Amino acid sequence: MFAPSEDQQALIDAARAAAEAILGPTVREDDEAERFRRDAFRRLGEAGLCGIPTAEAWGGLGLGYLEYAMVLEEVAAVSAAYGVALAVSGLPQVILARYGTDAQRERWIPGLAAGELLGGFALSESGSGSDAASLKTTARRVGDEWVLNGSKFWITHAGVGDVFIVMARTGGPGARGISAFIVPADAPGVSFPKREEKMGMRASPTGEVLLEDARIPADHLVGKEGEGFRIAMSALDSGRITIGAISVGLARAAWEYASRYACEREQFGRPIIRFQGVGFMLADMAMRVEAARLLVHKAAWLRDEGRPYTHVAAMAKCTATDTAMAVTTDAVQVLGGNGYIREYPVERYMRDAKVMQIVEGTNQVQRLVIARHLERTFGPR
Repeated sequence: MFAPSEDQQALIDAARAAAEAILGPTVREDDEAERFRRDAFRRLGEAGLCGIPTAEAWGGLGLGYLEYAMVLEEVAAVSAAYGVALAVSGLPQVILARYGTDAQRERWIPGLAAGELLGGFALSESGSGSDAASLKTTARRVGDEWVLNGSKFWITHAGVGDVFIVMARTGGPGARGISAFIVPADAPGVSFPKREEKMGMRASPTGEVLLEDARIPADHLVGKEGEGFRIAMSALDSGRITIGAISVGLARAAWEYASRYACEREQFGRPIIRFQGVGFMLADMAMRVEAARLLVHKAAWLRDEGRPYTHVAAMAKCTATDTAMAVTTDAVQVLGGNGYIREYPVERYMRDAKVMQIVEGTNQVQRLVIARHLERTFGPR
Protein backbone atom coordinates (compact mmCIF):
# COMPACT_ATOMS: atom_id res chain seq x y z
CA MET A 1 0.00 0.00 0.00
CA PHE A 2 2.98 2.32 0.54
CA ALA A 3 4.39 1.62 -2.93
CA PRO A 4 2.71 0.18 -6.02
CA SER A 5 3.57 -3.33 -7.11
CA GLU A 6 5.06 -3.84 -10.57
CA ASP A 7 1.61 -4.60 -12.00
CA GLN A 8 0.08 -1.58 -10.30
CA GLN A 9 2.86 0.68 -11.56
CA ALA A 10 2.31 -0.60 -15.09
CA LEU A 11 -1.39 0.22 -14.72
CA ILE A 12 -0.57 3.70 -13.40
CA ASP A 13 1.79 4.34 -16.31
CA ALA A 14 -0.78 3.13 -18.83
CA ALA A 15 -3.54 5.28 -17.31
CA ARG A 16 -1.29 8.34 -17.28
CA ALA A 17 -0.28 7.83 -20.92
CA ALA A 18 -3.88 7.29 -22.04
CA ALA A 19 -5.16 10.34 -20.17
CA GLU A 20 -2.42 12.58 -21.52
CA ALA A 21 -2.92 11.36 -25.10
CA ILE A 22 -6.73 11.34 -25.13
CA LEU A 23 -7.60 14.25 -22.85
CA GLY A 24 -4.52 16.43 -22.61
CA PRO A 25 -4.65 18.13 -26.02
CA THR A 26 -8.17 19.55 -25.54
CA VAL A 27 -8.61 19.84 -21.77
CA ARG A 28 -8.48 23.64 -21.73
CA GLU A 29 -10.81 24.16 -24.71
CA ASP A 30 -13.26 21.55 -23.39
CA ASP A 31 -13.45 23.47 -20.12
CA GLU A 32 -14.02 26.78 -21.89
CA ALA A 33 -16.61 25.32 -24.28
CA GLU A 34 -18.32 23.25 -21.54
CA ARG A 35 -17.92 20.28 -23.87
CA PHE A 36 -18.02 16.59 -22.95
CA ARG A 37 -16.69 14.37 -25.71
CA ARG A 38 -18.23 10.90 -25.90
CA ASP A 39 -15.50 9.81 -28.32
CA ALA A 40 -12.88 10.62 -25.66
CA PHE A 41 -14.81 8.61 -23.09
CA ARG A 42 -15.04 5.66 -25.48
CA ARG A 43 -11.29 5.83 -26.04
CA LEU A 44 -10.76 5.68 -22.28
CA GLY A 45 -12.92 2.57 -22.37
CA GLU A 46 -10.81 1.09 -25.15
CA ALA A 47 -7.78 1.69 -22.93
CA GLY A 48 -9.47 -0.43 -20.24
CA LEU A 49 -10.15 2.42 -17.80
CA CYS A 50 -13.96 2.28 -17.58
CA GLY A 51 -14.29 -1.03 -15.74
CA ILE A 52 -11.30 -1.31 -13.42
CA PRO A 53 -13.08 -3.00 -10.46
CA THR A 54 -15.72 -4.74 -12.60
CA ALA A 55 -15.42 -8.52 -12.91
CA GLU A 56 -13.79 -9.90 -16.05
CA ALA A 57 -16.94 -11.94 -16.70
CA TRP A 58 -18.76 -8.67 -17.38
CA GLY A 59 -16.00 -7.05 -19.42
CA GLY A 60 -14.01 -5.35 -16.67
CA LEU A 61 -10.45 -5.83 -15.47
CA GLY A 62 -11.47 -7.48 -12.21
CA LEU A 63 -9.10 -5.39 -10.10
CA GLY A 64 -9.61 -3.82 -6.69
CA TYR A 65 -10.64 -0.38 -5.55
CA LEU A 66 -7.01 0.33 -4.70
CA GLU A 67 -6.11 0.01 -8.38
CA TYR A 68 -9.24 1.99 -9.24
CA ALA A 69 -8.07 4.83 -6.99
CA MET A 70 -4.65 4.80 -8.62
CA VAL A 71 -6.16 5.06 -12.11
CA LEU A 72 -8.60 7.82 -11.17
CA GLU A 73 -5.77 9.88 -9.70
CA GLU A 74 -3.88 9.71 -12.99
CA VAL A 75 -6.90 10.62 -15.12
CA ALA A 76 -7.91 13.47 -12.79
CA ALA A 77 -4.39 14.89 -12.85
CA VAL A 78 -5.04 15.55 -16.55
CA SER A 79 -8.81 16.21 -16.43
CA ALA A 80 -10.83 16.06 -13.23
CA ALA A 81 -14.00 16.24 -15.33
CA TYR A 82 -13.22 12.93 -17.03
CA GLY A 83 -12.11 11.43 -13.73
CA VAL A 84 -15.64 12.19 -12.53
CA ALA A 85 -17.05 10.66 -15.72
CA LEU A 86 -15.24 7.39 -15.03
CA ALA A 87 -16.33 7.34 -11.39
CA VAL A 88 -19.99 8.20 -12.04
CA SER A 89 -20.32 5.73 -14.91
CA GLY A 90 -18.78 3.19 -12.55
CA LEU A 91 -21.54 3.56 -9.95
CA PRO A 92 -24.20 1.63 -11.94
CA GLN A 93 -21.63 -1.13 -12.40
CA VAL A 94 -20.98 -1.29 -8.65
CA ILE A 95 -24.70 -1.28 -7.87
CA LEU A 96 -25.69 -3.89 -10.44
CA ALA A 97 -22.73 -6.13 -9.61
CA ARG A 98 -23.91 -6.32 -6.00
CA TYR A 99 -27.68 -5.96 -6.18
CA GLY A 100 -28.71 -6.66 -9.77
CA THR A 101 -30.04 -9.81 -11.35
CA ASP A 102 -28.00 -11.87 -13.78
CA ALA A 103 -30.10 -10.51 -16.63
CA GLN A 104 -29.54 -6.91 -15.51
CA ARG A 105 -25.81 -7.44 -15.21
CA GLU A 106 -25.53 -9.07 -18.62
CA ARG A 107 -27.64 -6.35 -20.25
CA TRP A 108 -25.90 -3.27 -18.85
CA ILE A 109 -22.51 -3.89 -17.26
CA PRO A 110 -20.45 -4.94 -20.33
CA GLY A 111 -21.35 -1.78 -22.25
CA LEU A 112 -20.60 0.40 -19.24
CA ALA A 113 -17.29 -1.36 -18.55
CA ALA A 114 -16.24 -0.92 -22.18
CA GLY A 115 -17.10 2.79 -22.26
CA GLU A 116 -19.69 2.17 -24.97
CA LEU A 117 -22.44 3.18 -22.55
CA LEU A 118 -22.33 6.15 -20.19
CA GLY A 119 -23.97 5.69 -16.82
CA GLY A 120 -25.39 7.98 -14.16
CA PHE A 121 -26.73 7.97 -10.61
CA ALA A 122 -29.89 9.94 -9.82
CA LEU A 123 -30.58 10.45 -6.11
CA SER A 124 -30.61 14.20 -5.40
CA GLU A 125 -33.63 16.43 -5.86
CA SER A 126 -34.18 20.15 -5.50
CA GLY A 127 -35.50 19.67 -1.97
CA SER A 128 -33.45 16.65 -0.91
CA GLY A 129 -29.69 16.91 -1.18
CA SER A 130 -28.06 15.92 2.09
CA ASP A 131 -31.48 14.75 3.35
CA ALA A 132 -31.76 12.10 0.66
CA ALA A 133 -34.36 10.05 2.57
CA SER A 134 -36.94 12.81 2.00
CA LEU A 135 -36.94 12.47 -1.80
CA LYS A 136 -40.29 12.99 -3.55
CA THR A 137 -39.94 11.17 -6.88
CA THR A 138 -42.47 8.32 -7.01
CA ALA A 139 -42.69 4.95 -8.71
CA ARG A 140 -45.88 2.91 -8.93
CA ARG A 141 -46.44 -0.50 -10.39
CA VAL A 142 -48.88 -0.62 -13.30
CA GLY A 143 -49.14 -4.09 -14.79
CA ASP A 144 -45.78 -5.11 -16.20
CA GLU A 145 -44.29 -1.64 -15.84
CA TRP A 146 -43.15 0.90 -13.30
CA VAL A 147 -44.34 4.47 -13.82
CA LEU A 148 -42.04 7.16 -12.40
CA ASN A 149 -42.84 10.81 -11.73
CA GLY A 150 -40.58 13.49 -10.35
CA SER A 151 -37.37 15.32 -11.12
CA LYS A 152 -33.75 14.79 -10.18
CA PHE A 153 -31.31 17.68 -9.91
CA TRP A 154 -27.52 18.01 -10.13
CA ILE A 155 -27.24 14.74 -12.02
CA THR A 156 -23.93 14.06 -13.75
CA HIS A 157 -24.36 13.01 -17.40
CA ALA A 158 -27.94 14.28 -17.62
CA GLY A 159 -28.60 14.74 -21.32
CA VAL A 160 -25.62 12.71 -22.51
CA GLY A 161 -25.83 9.48 -20.48
CA ASP A 162 -27.42 6.24 -21.64
CA VAL A 163 -28.67 4.70 -18.41
CA PHE A 164 -29.27 5.93 -14.86
CA ILE A 165 -29.85 4.27 -11.52
CA VAL A 166 -32.78 6.28 -10.16
CA MET A 167 -34.04 6.30 -6.59
CA ALA A 168 -37.80 6.71 -6.25
CA ARG A 169 -40.44 6.29 -3.57
CA THR A 170 -42.52 3.12 -3.76
CA GLY A 171 -43.72 3.13 -0.16
CA GLY A 172 -44.23 5.39 2.81
CA PRO A 173 -42.09 8.28 4.05
CA GLY A 174 -38.47 7.93 5.01
CA ALA A 175 -35.66 5.67 3.90
CA ARG A 176 -37.66 2.42 3.95
CA GLY A 177 -40.02 3.64 1.26
CA ILE A 178 -37.33 4.11 -1.40
CA SER A 179 -36.49 1.70 -4.22
CA ALA A 180 -33.86 1.67 -6.97
CA PHE A 181 -34.54 1.44 -10.69
CA ILE A 182 -32.65 1.13 -13.96
CA VAL A 183 -33.90 3.97 -16.17
CA PRO A 184 -32.65 4.12 -19.76
CA ALA A 185 -32.28 7.67 -21.06
CA ASP A 186 -34.55 6.86 -24.01
CA ALA A 187 -37.40 5.44 -21.92
CA PRO A 188 -40.80 7.03 -22.63
CA GLY A 189 -41.39 10.02 -20.36
CA VAL A 190 -37.72 10.71 -19.60
CA SER A 191 -36.31 14.11 -20.57
CA PHE A 192 -33.42 16.39 -19.71
CA PRO A 193 -34.75 19.96 -19.76
CA LYS A 194 -31.87 21.82 -18.15
CA ARG A 195 -28.08 21.73 -18.13
CA GLU A 196 -26.43 23.68 -15.35
CA GLU A 197 -23.86 26.39 -16.01
CA LYS A 198 -21.15 25.73 -13.46
CA MET A 199 -18.15 27.45 -11.97
CA GLY A 200 -15.94 24.40 -12.44
CA MET A 201 -16.01 20.87 -13.83
CA ARG A 202 -17.34 22.54 -16.94
CA ALA A 203 -16.52 19.61 -19.22
CA SER A 204 -18.63 17.35 -17.01
CA PRO A 205 -22.33 17.82 -17.87
CA THR A 206 -24.68 18.27 -14.92
CA GLY A 207 -28.41 18.77 -15.21
CA GLU A 208 -31.98 17.79 -14.47
CA VAL A 209 -33.58 14.41 -15.14
CA LEU A 210 -37.34 14.89 -15.54
CA LEU A 211 -39.65 11.90 -15.18
CA GLU A 212 -43.19 12.46 -16.45
CA ASP A 213 -45.10 9.17 -16.39
CA ALA A 214 -41.81 7.58 -17.36
CA ARG A 215 -42.37 3.92 -18.09
CA ILE A 216 -39.83 1.16 -17.57
CA PRO A 217 -40.28 -2.63 -17.52
CA ALA A 218 -41.06 -4.25 -14.20
CA ASP A 219 -37.75 -6.13 -14.27
CA HIS A 220 -35.85 -2.81 -14.07
CA LEU A 221 -36.31 -2.75 -10.30
CA VAL A 222 -32.87 -3.21 -8.67
CA GLY A 223 -32.95 -5.42 -5.59
CA LYS A 224 -36.21 -5.52 -3.67
CA GLU A 225 -38.77 -2.83 -3.04
CA GLY A 226 -37.68 -0.67 -0.12
CA GLU A 227 -33.97 -1.43 -0.51
CA GLY A 228 -33.18 1.67 -2.55
CA PHE A 229 -31.85 3.84 0.25
CA ARG A 230 -29.52 1.10 1.47
CA ILE A 231 -28.34 0.57 -2.10
CA ALA A 232 -27.73 4.30 -2.52
CA MET A 233 -25.77 4.61 0.72
CA SER A 234 -23.65 1.60 -0.17
CA ALA A 235 -22.88 3.16 -3.55
CA LEU A 236 -21.99 6.47 -1.91
CA ASP A 237 -19.51 4.72 0.41
CA SER A 238 -17.71 3.47 -2.70
CA GLY A 239 -18.16 6.80 -4.44
CA ARG A 240 -16.44 8.66 -1.63
CA ILE A 241 -13.29 6.67 -2.31
CA THR A 242 -13.40 7.60 -5.97
CA ILE A 243 -14.07 11.28 -5.25
CA GLY A 244 -11.13 11.21 -2.85
CA ALA A 245 -8.87 9.71 -5.52
CA ILE A 246 -9.96 12.29 -8.10
CA SER A 247 -9.27 15.06 -5.58
CA VAL A 248 -5.78 13.71 -4.94
CA GLY A 249 -5.09 13.79 -8.67
CA LEU A 250 -6.37 17.33 -8.94
CA ALA A 251 -4.32 18.49 -5.95
CA ARG A 252 -1.23 16.73 -7.24
CA ALA A 253 -1.50 18.40 -10.63
CA ALA A 254 -1.75 21.82 -9.00
CA TRP A 255 1.14 21.21 -6.60
CA GLU A 256 3.41 19.82 -9.32
CA TYR A 257 2.67 22.71 -11.67
CA ALA A 258 3.27 25.26 -8.93
CA SER A 259 6.52 23.55 -7.94
CA ARG A 260 7.87 23.60 -11.48
CA TYR A 261 6.84 27.22 -11.86
CA ALA A 262 8.54 28.18 -8.58
CA CYS A 263 11.78 26.53 -9.71
CA GLU A 264 11.77 28.49 -12.99
CA ARG A 265 10.33 31.85 -11.95
CA GLU A 266 12.98 34.24 -10.65
CA GLN A 267 12.63 37.34 -8.51
CA PHE A 268 15.46 39.30 -6.93
CA GLY A 269 17.95 37.16 -8.84
CA ARG A 270 16.90 33.68 -7.65
CA PRO A 271 14.10 31.11 -8.10
CA ILE A 272 11.12 31.96 -5.92
CA ILE A 273 11.11 28.46 -4.38
CA ARG A 274 14.16 29.59 -2.39
CA PHE A 275 12.08 32.16 -0.54
CA GLN A 276 10.59 30.61 2.57
CA GLY A 277 7.18 32.15 1.94
CA VAL A 278 6.93 30.13 -1.25
CA GLY A 279 9.10 27.12 -0.44
CA PHE A 280 7.29 26.38 2.82
CA MET A 281 3.92 26.73 1.08
CA LEU A 282 4.98 24.14 -1.50
CA ALA A 283 6.28 21.85 1.24
CA ASP A 284 2.92 22.01 3.00
CA MET A 285 1.16 21.27 -0.29
CA ALA A 286 3.38 18.21 -0.84
CA MET A 287 2.66 16.87 2.65
CA ARG A 288 -1.09 17.32 2.27
CA VAL A 289 -1.20 15.54 -1.08
CA GLU A 290 0.81 12.61 0.22
CA ALA A 291 -1.30 12.28 3.38
CA ALA A 292 -4.56 12.46 1.43
CA ARG A 293 -3.40 9.78 -1.00
CA LEU A 294 -2.49 7.40 1.84
CA LEU A 295 -5.91 7.83 3.45
CA VAL A 296 -7.71 7.24 0.16
CA HIS A 297 -5.61 4.13 -0.44
CA LYS A 298 -6.38 2.86 3.06
CA ALA A 299 -10.13 3.22 2.48
CA ALA A 300 -9.81 1.43 -0.87
CA TRP A 301 -7.73 -1.35 0.70
CA LEU A 302 -10.29 -1.86 3.48
CA ARG A 303 -13.04 -2.16 0.87
CA ASP A 304 -11.01 -4.68 -1.11
CA GLU A 305 -10.38 -6.70 2.04
CA GLY A 306 -14.09 -6.83 2.89
CA ARG A 307 -13.57 -4.91 6.13
CA PRO A 308 -15.77 -2.07 7.46
CA TYR A 309 -14.76 1.10 5.66
CA THR A 310 -17.65 3.57 5.79
CA HIS A 311 -16.07 5.95 8.29
CA VAL A 312 -12.63 5.69 6.65
CA ALA A 313 -14.18 6.45 3.26
CA ALA A 314 -15.76 9.53 4.84
CA MET A 315 -12.38 10.54 6.27
CA ALA A 316 -10.69 9.99 2.91
CA LYS A 317 -13.28 11.96 0.97
CA CYS A 318 -13.29 14.84 3.44
CA THR A 319 -9.51 15.01 3.77
CA ALA A 320 -8.77 14.68 0.07
CA THR A 321 -11.35 17.21 -1.06
CA ASP A 322 -10.34 19.76 1.58
CA THR A 323 -6.75 19.15 0.46
CA ALA A 324 -7.68 19.75 -3.17
CA MET A 325 -9.33 23.05 -2.33
CA ALA A 326 -6.42 24.22 -0.17
CA VAL A 327 -3.65 23.08 -2.52
CA THR A 328 -5.23 24.49 -5.67
CA THR A 329 -5.83 27.81 -3.93
CA ASP A 330 -2.21 27.91 -2.82
CA ALA A 331 -1.08 27.03 -6.34
CA VAL A 332 -2.84 30.14 -7.61
CA GLN A 333 -1.06 32.13 -4.91
CA VAL A 334 2.35 30.74 -5.88
CA LEU A 335 1.82 31.86 -9.46
CA GLY A 336 0.64 35.28 -8.32
CA GLY A 337 -1.06 37.24 -11.08
CA ASN A 338 -0.32 34.48 -13.57
CA GLY A 339 -2.32 32.09 -11.42
CA TYR A 340 -5.46 34.13 -11.97
CA ILE A 341 -5.46 34.06 -15.77
CA ARG A 342 -6.62 31.26 -18.05
CA GLU A 343 -3.29 30.88 -19.80
CA TYR A 344 -2.20 28.86 -16.77
CA PRO A 345 -4.14 25.78 -15.58
CA VAL A 346 -4.14 26.45 -11.85
CA GLU A 347 -7.24 28.66 -11.95
CA ARG A 348 -9.11 25.75 -13.55
CA TYR A 349 -7.79 23.40 -10.89
CA MET A 350 -9.14 25.71 -8.19
CA ARG A 351 -12.55 26.01 -9.86
CA ASP A 352 -12.77 22.24 -10.30
CA ALA A 353 -11.77 21.55 -6.69
CA LYS A 354 -14.62 23.39 -4.99
CA VAL A 355 -17.40 21.04 -6.02
CA MET A 356 -15.51 18.06 -4.67
CA GLN A 357 -16.27 19.28 -1.15
CA ILE A 358 -19.97 19.10 -2.01
CA VAL A 359 -20.63 15.98 -4.11
CA GLU A 360 -21.11 12.45 -2.70
CA GLY A 361 -22.20 14.05 0.55
CA THR A 362 -20.93 17.43 1.67
CA ASN A 363 -17.90 17.52 3.90
CA GLN A 364 -20.13 18.58 6.75
CA VAL A 365 -22.05 15.31 6.26
CA GLN A 366 -18.73 13.41 6.19
CA ARG A 367 -17.82 14.89 9.55
CA LEU A 368 -21.23 13.80 10.85
CA VAL A 369 -20.57 10.23 9.65
CA ILE A 370 -17.18 10.25 11.37
CA ALA A 371 -18.59 11.72 14.60
CA ARG A 372 -21.31 9.07 14.75
CA HIS A 373 -18.65 6.38 14.34
CA LEU A 374 -16.70 7.90 17.22
CA GLU A 375 -19.80 7.93 19.40
CA ARG A 376 -20.46 4.25 18.67
CA THR A 377 -16.82 3.42 19.38
CA PHE A 378 -16.21 5.45 22.53
CA GLY A 379 -19.67 6.17 23.91
CA PRO A 380 -21.34 4.37 26.81
CA ARG A 381 -22.51 0.83 26.12
